[in-house]
Amino acid sequence: MTHASDAPVVTRFAPSPTGFLHIGGARTALFNWLYARGRGGKFLLRIEDTDRARSTPEATEAILKGLTWLGLDWDGDAISQFARADRHAEVAQEMLANGHAYKCFATQDEIAAFREQAKAEGRSTLYQSSWREADPADHPDAPYVVRLKAPREGATVIEDQVQGNVTVQNAQLDDMVLLRSDGTPTYMLAVVVDDHDMGVTHVIRGDDHLNNAARQMQIYQAMGWDVPVWAHIPLIHGPDGKKLSKRHGALGVEEYQAMGYPAAAVRNYLARLGWSHGDDEFFTDAQALDWFGFDGIGKSPARFDFKKLENLSGQHIAAMDDAALLQELTEFLAATGQPDLTAAQKDGLERAVPMIKSSAKTFPQLIEKAHFVLATRPIVPDEKAAKALDDVSRGILAELTPQLQRASWSRDALEAAVSEVAEARDMKLGKLAGPLRAALAGRTVSPSVFDMMLVIGREETLARLTDAQG
Repeated sequence: MTHASDAPVVTRFAPSPTGFLHIGGARTALFNWLYARGRGGKFLLRIEDTDRARSTPEATEAILKGLTWLGLDWDGDAISQFARADRHAEVAQEMLANGHAYKCFATQDEIAAFREQAKAEGRSTLYQSSWREADPADHPDAPYVVRLKAPREGATVIEDQVQGNVTVQNAQLDDMVLLRSDGTPTYMLAVVVDDHDMGVTHVIRGDDHLNNAARQMQIYQAMGWDVPVWAHIPLIHGPDGKKLSKRHGALGVEEYQAMGYPAAAVRNYLARLGWSHGDDEFFTDAQALDWFGFDGIGKSPARFDFKKLENLSGQHIAAMDDAALLQELTEFLAATGQPDLTAAQKDGLERAVPMIKSSAKTFPQLIEKAHFVLATRPIVPDEKAAKALDDVSRGILAELTPQLQRASWSRDALEAAVSEVAEARDMKLGKLAGPLRAALAGRTVSPSVFDMMLVIGREETLARLTDAQG
């Protein structure tokens, strides 16, 4: 049996368009993308839309949008599995012609009766069709399904890059249906034909598909096709150790975008879910592409941990180039339906970002820290900040304003002016910071008061201090 492992790497992501891009699906896509891109190969996309009742164009759109936001670019156009039904049926006909498949005329009632009897006699309830060896001359003029003539003896061995060798006894596999009685292909057949025709060399997917691999291998062997390299990865579990589901909260990739995590942080976090490179937690795309391989994938399920994601997110925001950060922040505002920034706000943000980006873990936190530069006069203090602006504080601000008017606008000069007023009042510098924050930002928590003064400038600083003395 040949393996396609010497050919250039081709991987694929094949989601069903029945909803958003699930975070587990996103990780599968990422692993395929990393494996192919890190080896100069191709990453293909196939939409498995054969379930017509549940597939929707909106869901396909959501998957494409999710992958695009995550930065996982695919080669060529996305392929529709449904559009290839004729090709799948053609392969089933070839298997009929070469003796690897047969027509089965058994009715649902006959199959049910067979299973009842097998159960009563304590035998395996796997259906064994009486039509397997029938002479075509004896075929009735009646509806039939096309079944794979699976080997009954021996075993099928899945050589898995993550799970190791997995052996399935052929006696435990039935003659699965390839074409239904209405002539439509089954999912099992469609997947193999599509992967073969697309030249897929490595199938990287969740280990819930491990059982399918043995059945799919029998189709590859019947057609004399190269079997791809298999890698079945453990699923993601919630913090409670149970399979990730709706009760664990955010599941769709777009929800992580809406919560304000940068795409690079989500990529980094998902790469670390079930794969590791030594003790590295924070890494760049270039490092992930260089390091990623099957040997780093664990055998047990990874647990989703929001704290870890948030921590990585903060590191990525801090490390991001300022222009790229502003660009992604603008996209975040658009994606969450918030108003665009005005030219003045963009201008202010450009000056503020270098000073605030190392202390924000998400975009909403970054926007909150930038409140002082995004807000316009008069600054309306929140409840806590309003308390910091009592009569005594207002008196201090009135004393400070003329000192600042005379100061040259540098950090040293500003610190000296504020220290002077604090000393004259015999108070600590920190005591003065409260009313200053309230006046400049309308908040009790903000960047350093000196950073704020430098970002908004002399004129705006003095105007806000004067307003606060009201």
